[in-house]
Amino acid sequence: MKVVPLSEKVVVKRLPAEGLTAGGIVLPDTAQEKARQGRVLSVGDGRLMSDGTRAVQQVREGDRVLFQQYAGAEIIVNGEEFLIMSEDEILAVVQ
Repeated sequence: MKVVPLSEKVVVKRLPAEGLTAGGIVLPDTAQEKARQGRVLSVGDGRLMSDGTRAVQQVREGDRVLFQQYAGAEIIVNGEEFLIMSEDEILAVVQ
């Protein structure tokens, strides 16, 4: 099954969280925060403008992005967790 977002929405797969602190201490899964980075899997057509045209999305499939901790809506498809968020919730593209 493929998830196709509508409008200015973006589907993101969260990247694995860091398991080490800056000092080298290994964190158990229960102590780790959810990662705030992800990979864009699919993008919508873009925001509908008042003149009927669509705005071009700034992110593309495959981009590595940063987002806020509670951004997007979590969904589970075929046992995998994804986020669906507006393009506005993405803070930056990591290159």
